[in-house]
Amino acid sequence: MANGTPASTLQLIGAGCFGAILGWYLYFINRYRSGLVDFGDIVTILGAVGGAGVLALFPAGTDLFGAYGIGLAIGFFGYYLILNALVARSPNFDADFFLDGRRKRPAEPFYIPEEWRAAAGSGMDATFRAGGEVNPPAPGGPAGPGVPR
Repeated sequence: MANGTPASTLQLIGAGCFGAILGWYLYFINRYRSGLVDFGDIVTILGAVGGAGVLALFPAGTDLFGAYGIGLAIGFFGYYLILNALVARSPNFDADFFLDGRRKRPAEPFYIPEEWRAAAGSGMDATFRAGGEVNPPAPGGPAGPGVPR
């Protein structure tokens, strides 16, 4: 550490886990953004990676800061890898999901309740609204209970 005392294994694991949580959250926030990318987003990422609070907890050039950086990378890229694995295994999604959120329409009797649809919106909804309905009714039948027409 800063005073020359080596960091304990527990401190290194804790710093790595803290970084992993922040990395996971950074990817989550960027994935579900509702607006355009702007300068504030860069400031947010820089604040998480090397902000004053982080540098106070894990001084630059120490093993703790290194463990934090490794954890940050694991969390950030781990989110993407887990999401990629889930999409690859799902019969409802393919690689187009990563482009614009495309997926297969749920088959009867499944539906997405309005309150969940609003909460799970990924920011791509505005893109779909520009060209039509986000979740238009399935042709030839009801979309399911609770789904308005």
